[in-house]
Amino acid sequence: MSELFKAHLKKFITITDEEFAGIMNYFEVRTFRKKENLLEEGQVCRHNYFVMKGLLRKFFINEKGVEQTTDFALETWWMTDNFSFERQVPADFSIQTVEKSEVLTISATSQEQLLKDFPIMEKYFRIIYQRAFAANQRRVKYIFTYSKEDFYFSLIRQYPDFVQRVPQYLIASFLGFTPEYLSEIRKKSTSQT
Repeated sequence: MSELFKAHLKKFITITDEEFAGIMNYFEVRTFRKKENLLEEGQVCRHNYFVMKGLLRKFFINEKGVEQTTDFALETWWMTDNFSFERQVPADFSIQTVEKSEVLTISATSQEQLLKDFPIMEKYFRIIYQRAFAANQRRVKYIFTYSKEDFYFSLIRQYPDFVQRVPQYLIASFLGFTPEYLSEIRKKSTSQT
């Protein structure tokens, strides 16, 4: 599985096998069961998670007591509560597995040491965070400019494998729908084809 991480890193930075072996010393490989919480809202987020196999989601409980999914992470994506991880304050979000998952974890302290010992990783994380920020900007635009139906169909077009993999109630939560409303949209789209 570490070969997946090495190949991922090499898309963004140039490192030797020796450097990669050193980088891996800062990470721990962990396996989590389906629907296992890696972080609960209110806890301090101690780790950054790189998904090697499986699927994670980030969510919070809204004022109505309903889970609101804000992000997903599948293979080669990172997930953490950035604010809590960086500042070591209580998290605003929970992180949970959607499927049985194998992840690389790195603590905040280890990540800081990694960046000091391997400055090339600064470049890697800068690129990753820039891409994540750009994706969030696009999502905000979609929320404000697309109808709910268009937002759903855009997601299907851009990420068909992902949409097939994620339970529909979580897709609904991510899009800000009720599962019933998503079911209506899906029925209407199949009756029109």
